[in-house]
Amino acid sequence: MARAFDPYKFTSPRLFLLSMVVFLIIAAFIIAILYGQISIAFMANPGLNGLIVLVLVFGVLLTIGQVVRLMPEVSWANSFRQGDDFSGKRDPVLLAPMKALLGNASANRSINTASMRSILDSIGNRLDDLRDITRYLIGLLVFLGLLGTFWGLLQTIGSIGDTIRSLDPGSGDANDILEALKSGLSAPLDGMGTAFSSSLFGLGGSLILGFLDLQAGRAQTRFYTELENWLSSITDMTADFGSLSGASAEELRGHLDTLTRNLQSGGGDGSGRATAAMASLAESIQGLVQHMRADQTAMREQQAELRQTLDKLNDFFDKASKG
Repeated sequence: MARAFDPYKFTSPRLFLLSMVVFLIIAAFIIAILYGQISIAFMANPGLNGLIVLVLVFGVLLTIGQVVRLMPEVSWANSFRQGDDFSGKRDPVLLAPMKALLGNASANRSINTASMRSILDSIGNRLDDLRDITRYLIGLLVFLGLLGTFWGLLQTIGSIGDTIRSLDPGSGDANDILEALKSGLSAPLDGMGTAFSSSLFGLGGSLILGFLDLQAGRAQTRFYTELENWLSSITDMTADFGSLSGASAEELRGHLDTLTRNLQSGGGDGSGRATAAMASLAESIQGLVQHMRADQTAMREQQAELRQTLDKLNDFFDKASKG
């Protein structure tokens, strides 16, 4: 029998890992075809170009590790949803806040909005921290390429100046002048080779690492979105409304002041925290409005019952006075 469709099942990031591997294979194939030209460009400045290649290799391993790291988290989340036994299994790393709040019990239990937002904020910050190093490495590759460019240009300018000063037009021998010019231009050409080879390796490395970081970001975004969808399905909104309905006016005012301060402080930390504060503020106001409407309805019903009671008492006293 075919398994029933589960809309909240976490998807494995193997597809993104496969796209990264295919891209690396294509890049390696292109490098193999252009190996002759690339080796000549590499030897123009082996020290700086070697550093660029090392940074690129480290960044490639780091981005692949980010996607691989999601696999046990996805497996643990699916097992948690199904209520499987976790004895003997490795504890999650990214989902550690969710494990701490929900425990190892079955995921059929519901959570409130504050718990859901706390879990999503913590996991979102951890995913952003993972990508910060990769983004820095992409910028570092471009910087090293530009550094080699300016270094080579400085060598070129200095060598051209030395070549011009070494020429002696008063010698009268054109062959000697041409030989001196020919030998003097070798140094500026080497400087240009240093400049363009470093730019080539730096920009090419940033292109490769940028694509891999894009795939890793897509895998993390899908994981975060699926986690948010599932947590939304087990979040009990009525629990928040119930807590608001039992709170006094001073407590409600304190909640709104706290949310306002979080919104103001979140503007400097990033759009994610500001969005979370706005969502919490909107939910609190919605609960307060519903509570006020419920109180108004109850007051109208009580007023109608009291009016009926007073009418009956008036009729009773009228009858008694006439009797």
